[in-house]
Amino acid sequence: MDIVSRLAGVIGSENVSYCDSELQSYGVDRTTIWEGNPKAVVFPRSVKQLQDIILFANKYSLKVVPSGGRTGLCGGAVANNSELVVSMDKMNIIKEINLDDRSITAEAGVTTQQIQVAAAENHLFYPVDFASSGSSQVGGNIATNAGGINVIRYGMTRNWILGLRVVTGSGDILNLNKSLVKNNTGYDFRHLFIGSEGTLGIIYEATLQLTEPPKPSTVCVFGVEKFAYLIEVLKICKSMLQVNAFEFFCNNALSRVVGAHQYQRPFDTESPFYALVELENTEIETETVFEVYSKCVDEKLITDGVISQSIDQARALWRLREDISETLWHFQPYKNDISVRISKMADFLNDVSQLIQKNYPDFEIIWYGHIGDGNIHLNILKPKNLSTLQFKSFCDGVSMSLGELISKYEGSISAEHGVGLLKKESLRFSRSEDEINLMKSIKKIFDPNAILNPGKLI
Repeated sequence: MDIVSRLAGVIGSENVSYCDSELQSYGVDRTTIWEGNPKAVVFPRSVKQLQDIILFANKYSLKVVPSGGRTGLCGGAVANNSELVVSMDKMNIIKEINLDDRSITAEAGVTTQQIQVAAAENHLFYPVDFASSGSSQVGGNIATNAGGINVIRYGMTRNWILGLRVVTGSGDILNLNKSLVKNNTGYDFRHLFIGSEGTLGIIYEATLQLTEPPKPSTVCVFGVEKFAYLIEVLKICKSMLQVNAFEFFCNNALSRVVGAHQYQRPFDTESPFYALVELENTEIETETVFEVYSKCVDEKLITDGVISQSIDQARALWRLREDISETLWHFQPYKNDISVRISKMADFLNDVSQLIQKNYPDFEIIWYGHIGDGNIHLNILKPKNLSTLQFKSFCDGVSMSLGELISKYEGSISAEHGVGLLKKESLRFSRSEDEINLMKSIKKIFDPNAILNPGKLI
């Protein structure tokens, strides 16, 4: 009897899959660089089954890759070396909505969208949001400290986690922070697991903080001629408006989205870049946005613009930005998810632009991101004449130069997507050797036999 057959005897054969299509599907994320090659996919339905899987993996030296919605973009959920994929799809129950605490407790396999809908049904709001909200799962969001479009106002996933329940790499069950708002009793292990990419343990349940629903918003899209002008427009908007979001995208990104979804362009004038600004829809803010528009035009920072006049129009303008990532991943992009402080953004953008023009003169480059919080997504689309491996090898080399530049500006090689397999070699540009060694020491404490998510992060 092989090892996985023995595991089926422990958790039930109905919870183990050897199906080729599922092995391929659950063995990869959206990075599209690696091919999945897991030994099997297991679907725990309870914390007891999850613990049994981890104890079994330790006993028989099986490597384990945790799997959520697999919407990641850095290879963090790839199983390409006969690992055991542990999918959280079957642990997908919303257990409690507590109106007094304004919190929601859910198993790790619940999707972001399900959390948002449940909150809205109770006249509350979960602010973490991104284009993949319909398929991304709570456990994966927490394991990667997902960001999204609302960070400038609401912060990252980390800001909304009241409590976690996890099974560590050694099989221990931990109840972290017990969903308390105030708990000043030493080390807060909850925050170690947020952003740990499944290398310390598997999150199986979380309690999330909810808040008041936002007021209706006004959305503006401005055409911008130069990268540097985006920062000037941001400064003016923040000085005159209560900004909820400040996003940007290039014309190539807009063209891809419009072509794929048959959307309308925001206005007839074509610009190299576009800024999307969201603000609360109040009478004062709406009046002021016209002043902002006039000021930016007078200073020759923007060439054209549109201001939403209805909720439907605001949503349609957001789709131009939100649907970029979901559109591009079909074209096998090499993604750079980088960040620096806002105060350094203008000089950094200038240096990055020169680096990219020098190294990718004949490649299609897609720029977009959350520039309001210092986060840029730089995507290089794979040319048809290059194999996947050739393309990755070339981009990896350029990424080392980009990493040096990020290090110079004291930025991050991963603002919100994580490290995974794709960026592991670049971690040294954002973390010191001492920090990396401490990270390795922490992993040994929680995962002494190194069974969890091998090869990822560190």
